[in-house]
Amino acid sequence: MKKILSILFISLVLFSCKEKINSTGEITTTIDEIIDPLPSWNEGNTKQAIVNYVNAVTTEGSDNYIPVSERIAAFDNDGNLWSEQPAYFQLFFAMDRIKALAPEHPEWKTTQPYQSVLEDDMATLMSYGEHGLIQIVMATHGGNTVDEFEQIVKDWLATAKHPRFDRPYTDLVYQPMLELLNYLRDHDFKTFIVSGGGIEFMRPWVEGVYGIPKDQVIGSSIKTKYDYNDGNPVIRRLPELNFIDDKEGKPEGINQYIGRKPVFASGNSDGDLQMLRWTDANSYPSFKLYLHHTDSIREWAYDRKSSVGRLDKGLDEAIEKGWSVIDMEKDWKVVYPFELKN
Repeated sequence: MKKILSILFISLVLFSCKEKINSTGEITTTIDEIIDPLPSWNEGNTKQAIVNYVNAVTTEGSDNYIPVSERIAAFDNDGNLWSEQPAYFQLFFAMDRIKALAPEHPEWKTTQPYQSVLEDDMATLMSYGEHGLIQIVMATHGGNTVDEFEQIVKDWLATAKHPRFDRPYTDLVYQPMLELLNYLRDHDFKTFIVSGGGIEFMRPWVEGVYGIPKDQVIGSSIKTKYDYNDGNPVIRRLPELNFIDDKEGKPEGINQYIGRKPVFASGNSDGDLQMLRWTDANSYPSFKLYLHHTDSIREWAYDRKSSVGRLDKGLDEAIEKGWSVIDMEKDWKVVYPFELKN
């Protein structure tokens, strides 16, 4: 009897019945399959809030209906669409570039912060703070054309492995967030990446991994310059900062490159707080989503005191204003796509 009841329950979950009147006037019953749009999410308040919101704002005639043209969804990348520990993945890229370029710069062996990179001394490197990291980026991200840099990024991603998981970095994207991106796009949301990471570091791979076109990426950038190059036009990358897409820079970048306030925004750190506030100010119903890293087993657990992806003021404000907060440990059945194969 228990087995029969279980089968009946599963059937009710997976299928729904609808009555229709056919051409002869007879009432017929059809069984329609109900597909869970977020299968890697556990049932709970967060998943239900997302589904309720999407249903409310995409149902024509609803008081909360949002026109398709206004369905803008903005997602942070590092720590929100893929992991960011033990350091931002772009920093690992820059460090590998320092090592590759070191033969051309013998002075780096005794000059900080390059010396700490060559000696794999992460603690010393991080002690130089933002200024030191910018030095590393400027030394490794400029001096080439945009096409050359794109190929360098692709080559690195094809061979580099994460120090903990020994997998390509693009394996460490979040399966539940991939489902969320697809779910929103299925309901005519236009999805954008709005990240503190380098825009030209992300552009080579985001479309294949996230399904987000490269022209829907907003990120930090260095200055560039057009060069006719004897009849072969190129865009050269200069070792100078152009724009930092973090904190206040995120709503500024959204305004400059999109021209519409998002109605859906997702982030994981205090650096995303201004973006979520900007979304909250939309006259249309909006959804603000924070990812809280609470899973020390499958990923990492960190928030208020972390040097990477600190979530402190943002967490307090989310709780105060009733924004949705993903508890990674409780809300996600799996973290990474490769877990589905195990």
